Amino acid sequence: MIVGKLCAVVCLCALLAAPALAGVYVSAPGSATVATPGSVTVAGSPVHFVAKGTSPACAKGVASMGIYTSSSTLAYTVTGSYLDTNLNLNPGVYNVSVAEWDNCGWSSKAPLTLTVGSSTSPGKTFFDLQSGKGWSSYALLPPSWGICSACTSAGPELKWSWTPGISSPSMDGKSTKTVYGGGTVQWGDVLWNNHIVGSFSSQGLPDYSHTLVPTLHNFTYEVYFWVSNPSVSQGLEFDINQFTGGHSFIWGHECRIAGGNEWDVYDNIHHKWVPTGVPCNPLSGAWNHLIISVQRTSNNQLLYKSITLNGNTATLNHYESPNTTSWNGVTINYQLDGNRYGTPYTVFVDKVNFTMQ
Repeated sequence: MIVGKLCAVVCLCALLAAPALAGVYVSAPGSATVATPGSVTVAGSPVHFVAKGTSPACAKGVASMGIYTSSSTLAYTVTGSYLDTNLNLNPGVYNVSVAEWDNCGWSSKAPLTLTVGSSTSPGKTFFDLQSGKGWSSYALLPPSWGICSACTSAGPELKWSWTPGISSPSMDGKSTKTVYGGGTVQWGDVLWNNHIVGSFSSQGLPDYSHTLVPTLHNFTYEVYFWVSNPSVSQGLEFDINQFTGGHSFIWGHECRIAGGNEWDVYDNIHHKWVPTGVPCNPLSGAWNHLIISVQRTSNNQLLYKSITLNGNTATLNHYESPNTTSWNGVTINYQLDGNRYGTPYTVFVDKVNFTMQ
């Protein structure tokens, strides 16, 4: 049962350079909250740690990293300069240290006071979805940007591909390569969709009796993505969708790149994008860490709660109204948008995790 996650991005230097917290944030089902470096509270276990080590004073680099849950308890170690793991911790207060050891004999720690709550709220997280089954792909063509039923990934209108099991660039040896290949149509988009709950569920959750989906209110979509040159993309889109009780809830999030580097969210009723004023500037040639958090309110409104990109959280608290549907289920989308020239580009995605509660 996943009821809370912690992501601590830590810059660790060798003993000659003082360690410093580059940023700390908490992501839990339905929330993503920036915390003061050095003190973090999570709702419950397991706790998700992410850290990167550097050692400018050692040319041979970082040898290993670890997590101390007390001054004498080394709870986790990993070889190399990157750490990403979940620890099951009982409720309480922990004096945590994230440590690194380099190949020159130096070491350092970044301290963190961690409070773990005892929440027992039901929740479920699906990990590494980019490596799993269930992804369907479609071409969306202007002027309506509806699904092109006659299009295939080979073109000619629009070409695209989805290739899992990529070792480089990758964070864990199993990233997925996604390609917008261009074609004869300008402004085309490529959509990938995964049915998490409902008919055609990739997770074995068809929910034929409609007893699960109506109970779900909070959703978190987490992904790492890598693109060599984001400027050639019109936009990158990440959506969470719930269909229940005759209502269609589409929480659309678009990192609008070519149109001004800003996050937009989707207006279900008027079928249009609403600017948020929040900047979106993905890193080039590096891994970008994205967490989006949304909620279906008790009165059936869409609440866009927050967007966290590379450790920087923007709290939106933006409301929209749902549309109508006869389907029951939960799905997620991932989409690559083409610019006016149809310029081809490639994005690698890794550690796609989805939490519902």
